[in-house]
Amino acid sequence: MALNFHQLHIFYSVAEKGSFSAAAQSLHMTQPAVTMQIQSLEDYFGVKLFQRSTKRIEITEAGRTLLPYARRGMRLIQEAEAAMAAYSRMLAGSLQLGASLTIGEYILPRLLGRFNRDHPDITIRLKVMNTAQIVGDILNHHLNFGLVEAPIEHPDITAEAVMSDELKLIVPADHSLARAERVTPEDLFRHPIILREPGSGTRRVMEEELARKGFKASDLHIAMELGSTGAIKSAVEAGLGISLLSESAVKHEKTLGLIAVRSIDGLEFTRHFYSIYLKTSLLPLSAVTFLGYLRERGWNV
Repeated sequence: MALNFHQLHIFYSVAEKGSFSAAAQSLHMTQPAVTMQIQSLEDYFGVKLFQRSTKRIEITEAGRTLLPYARRGMRLIQEAEAAMAAYSRMLAGSLQLGASLTIGEYILPRLLGRFNRDHPDITIRLKVMNTAQIVGDILNHHLNFGLVEAPIEHPDITAEAVMSDELKLIVPADHSLARAERVTPEDLFRHPIILREPGSGTRRVMEEELARKGFKASDLHIAMELGSTGAIKSAVEAGLGISLLSESAVKHEKTLGLIAVRSIDGLEFTRHFYSIYLKTSLLPLSAVTFLGYLRERGWNV
């Protein structure tokens, strides 16, 4: 019997999940099939990789020695697929991904359009929903990967920054700040402001940058809190306040002269967008190719 990557993948999944049943579910295999492959790997090395009991398993010292090699093997396969994807322009199949609201509604459409021109035989299936729903669908194997506005801390998920974005001050076109020679941080506190709900990625970026520069977000004159970028844009257009949004989200309104976009002296509201996917799953080539497309171009949206 020869050592093969499939068995190392199964071993890695069992070690990461801590049980044969959880690994079987993540790999879409039966538990007996997983057990059989682990036994074959143990026979090959002539050592026990896991200590089994009725309620739990524990990785042995030999298993802990093997684990870094299995992890490196997983990473090497993913890197090989990403490298070879650059040579393939005739990929076919389906690209299934989820995206949080700002990314899915305002940023991904134009990126996917460019990607589709290079890979016309890939069918793109995009689900726009909140981050918690994306994580749930990935864990339940309904999505290959997702793009979200904040890093995810979950033991089964890998998060990687693939794009960056900057929030800008948006004001009604006839607002005094639209005509000001420069906008200072103090101006942000002098006018009613419209924000996303507490805990949203957009709001968290704003609060963290203000805190870094010695300002208190609690001192802002919050006129209203709204649950979507579209609602905030409409409120700003109506003259109900100013706000901070991605410039990508207001390109149309800016072009029509409905909203003015300004920078604020000394403040940079930069954020990253993250790809998330299961640690123990190998992404399909269509997903590997799309993530490579984002990484290579270093998108700053």
